[in-house]
Amino acid sequence: MKLTHEQVIQLHGFNNLTKSLSFNMYDICYTRTKEEREAYLAYIDEQYNSDRLDGILRHVADIIGAHVLNTAKQDYEPQGASVTLLVSEGPVVQVPKEAFDESPGPMPANVVLQLDKSHITVHTYPEFHPDEGISTFRADIDVSTCGEISPLKALTYLISSFDTDIMTIDYRVRGFTRDITGHKLFIDHDISSIQNYIPDEAQDLFHMIDVNVYQENIFHTKCKLKQFDLDNYLFGYTRDKLSRAEQDEITEKLKAEMDEIFYGKNMS
Repeated sequence: MKLTHEQVIQLHGFNNLTKSLSFNMYDICYTRTKEEREAYLAYIDEQYNSDRLDGILRHVADIIGAHVLNTAKQDYEPQGASVTLLVSEGPVVQVPKEAFDESPGPMPANVVLQLDKSHITVHTYPEFHPDEGISTFRADIDVSTCGEISPLKALTYLISSFDTDIMTIDYRVRGFTRDITGHKLFIDHDISSIQNYIPDEAQDLFHMIDVNVYQENIFHTKCKLKQFDLDNYLFGYTRDKLSRAEQDEITEKLKAEMDEIFYGKNMS
């Protein structure tokens, strides 16, 4: 059943569809020594501490029109942080057409839509190779909503909030709701690709691959930066401090790391 925002569908009760967005970003760095690695991890730990992550999630709640009911946040030793928001519906207003459009969402603004109790979480995972060299920072953000707006509308803001080399994005609509005749609705908006919710300026920066299971309302998009500038991956110094052979070796290691994360497998 194809739905458009012009159609008025009377539901039997509340919209019980659960829409879940999982946004995973990776920041990769080359650190030559243990001291450089520890300095990079300390920088990342400060840059993405629980207070800043809490602010990012509250902006996401603003975009999807949610009221924050409860917050749990924690900074871990030696690294890492977690934040969880329990949110509830905001004031019910007329749903704007943009809520149904397969298009990028807004930056934080006064966007208020209807949803029921939902949650938003973030966890960070600093990680490094045992032989030094490669250090990787990962952040996982999950946004789960019930109601009319899709959490995909938060993607524009999430992408702008992190410096990322690789993104993996999952979206799934679960459950069903009923109209007043008892007819089940397993999705309430059109979607062909997560890419349509990513702004053009971000799409221009990334290679993107879709893996979708349309009949199950499961969507998956992987993104990897197109341009490679070695200076962006060196912590505390620039390429002119390295020999040409060192530059080539480090570049090869970094690109191999990014390819393995992007394709989800170890590569020789």
